[in-house]
Amino acid sequence: MVKRIEHLGIAVDNIEEAIDVYEALLGATCYKEEIVCSEGVRTAFIMVGESKIELLEATNEESAIAKFLNNNRAGFHHVAFEVDDLDAELIRLNKGGFKLIHDTPKSGADNKRIAFLHPKSTKGMLIELCQEKSE
Repeated sequence: MVKRIEHLGIAVDNIEEAIDVYEALLGATCYKEEIVCSEGVRTAFIMVGESKIELLEATNEESAIAKFLNNNRAGFHHVAFEVDDLDAELIRLNKGGFKLIHDTPKSGADNKRIAFLHPKSTKGMLIELCQEKSE
């Protein structure tokens, strides 16, 4: 079951400049930066109430963010929903006809297990599902 909007992903050309802009805009500070090698991205997170903004900068030209920026200008990239049970949600959505980019969860930023749904099955929006990793 979907619990809440976890974060909004924003693709940026320069993460340092974007952090400065969003910190000033939101009156909040970036609480975490990390590189997710498997996705070829550098991420930065800023809290907005109970949700987050995730800034995404490509670390290589083969990453999804680099490809996105080659075809689009910097800006809104995806919406992420927090779920109770990521594995069960992927099964449910697959049975419901949604096209999965990831059939099984993978490790993501900010201590999350993640999987993406293809925009072709969500009326054009890239959807990320995420669940806190259990320790």
